[in-house]
Amino acid sequence: MKVAEMNWRDVEAAAVRDPRCILPIGSTEQHAQLSLCVDLILAEKVATDAADPLDIPVFPVIPYGLAPYFNAYPGTICLRVETLMAVVRDVVASLCRSGFRQILIVNGHGGNNPVGALAQELMAESGDVSIKFHNWWNAPETWAKAQAIDKTGSHANWMENFPWTRLAHAPAPAGEKPVVDMALMKASPPDIARDILGDGAFGGPWQRPDEEMLALWEIGVKEVREALEGPWPVLGNR
Repeated sequence: MKVAEMNWRDVEAAAVRDPRCILPIGSTEQHAQLSLCVDLILAEKVATDAADPLDIPVFPVIPYGLAPYFNAYPGTICLRVETLMAVVRDVVASLCRSGFRQILIVNGHGGNNPVGALAQELMAESGDVSIKFHNWWNAPETWAKAQAIDKTGSHANWMENFPWTRLAHAPAPAGEKPVVDMALMKASPPDIARDILGDGAFGGPWQRPDEEMLALWEIGVKEVREALEGPWPVLGNR
């Protein structure tokens, strides 16, 4: 259940009933013809779809992340590493003050992986909170399914092209794009990276059939729910 549909008394009661909550994090960045908000849309939706049957609160998604390589594309919002770390640190502290001690961070953007290291740091500092960092698209079964569908699954191509990330006025191109030189792109400043990427997709088909995408989504939701269900460590101070 989304915290946007709860008041403070609801959250207080939820934390007394169950120590678990979800914090989704995403990014606002170019995704070729898809929404700039793909990563936050997917992180929030997969978290909500997984948590709803369990009545676990899903806090509002953090919409900005680390995307310096896309800075030459208008609309991309890029935080500094220290900024994102500070925001996540403060949000986790607030969740703990609200009574939550088992926090699942559902990440929708690969550039945010440093948050996983921060989670370890926060647990070491507190000793009274358990934090899981979950890249939903890269969880074992989800990634295996994506590879079975098409091994090109990557940024802004078919793997992120769901009915809820498309824009009606910007349909996907037909066919597929040659895979770009990723090593060269990663070694380039933003203006050159844009020249290499063109529309922004990393290559491969821009879109695949919806039945394949929905099957992939079901597995992603399943793995988020499994992470939420546990196991979780027993915390001595609770």
